[in-house]
Amino acid sequence: MKNMKLIITLVLVAVLGAAVAGGAVWYLSKGKDEPAADGKPAKAAPKREVKEDKSAPKYLTVDKVVIMLKRQPGDTLSHYMSADLVITTTEKKEKEAKEQLPLLRSVAVRTLSNLPMATAQVMTIDQFAAELNKAFEATYEHEDREKPFSEVMIGKLIIE
Repeated sequence: MKNMKLIITLVLVAVLGAAVAGGAVWYLSKGKDEPAADGKPAKAAPKREVKEDKSAPKYLTVDKVVIMLKRQPGDTLSHYMSADLVITTTEKKEKEAKEQLPLLRSVAVRTLSNLPMATAQVMTIDQFAAELNKAFEATYEHEDREKPFSEVMIGKLIIE
């Protein structure tokens, strides 16, 4: 009998929690249509800028970028990182981006090999991607060339 009451209580709590979450989602999504304080309908949020090139994005991979991480003083073991990178480009720039994959690999190795193991272990995927994107921006700016891709993402990451 006690077990049955406990099960019913847990089910009711779960249903109530789902209802609250659903209500929160509904409330937040309807906020766009609520009238402003002066009684007039609220203005819609400004639309994001539409890029000139409306073609579907193309994704290219840079597979198995292996990096030896920086050793800490007193560290006797070697630590490695393996990453698969994914770059976003356009159909027009796809050929140029493919031709520059060795450069992308080199910049990624140079950037990530400066990381100590302790730092690499606590970084998120977004932080790795941000570091790489910053390095690619600097490289292309230094060489006074246009980047043939818009961003680099992490497809796979293994740290040992």
